[in-house]
Amino acid sequence: MAREKSSKDNAQALFHSLRSAYAATPVNLKIIDLYVGFAIFTALIQVVYMASVGSFPFNSFLSGVLSCVGTAVLAVCLRIQVNKENKEFKDLPPERAFADFVLCNLVLHLVIMNFLG
Repeated sequence: MAREKSSKDNAQALFHSLRSAYAATPVNLKIIDLYVGFAIFTALIQVVYMASVGSFPFNSFLSGVLSCVGTAVLAVCLRIQVNKENKEFKDLPPERAFADFVLCNLVLHLVIMNFLG
């Protein structure tokens, strides 16, 4: 019983420390986090739809899910590059990181449109 309470207290302490650390995150990084969450949520909706209705045009399903996941991955890369606390990309201006994000998204979606057939 004491072990359950201890693990519950540890989980609550971890949750509170993560929440307080995330409160100090800049707004632009929070916006990118929302975008990543939306992209993953959209991919999950597509998977649930495919599981319930069927996957007749399978290329369309794959294109939609890969588009969402690829966009989320590129947004995570943007978040890493824009983060001021990251020492590896301190010399990279945020405008350059955003331009890379837009260009890679363009290439990703051109490939996905080609995959649709």
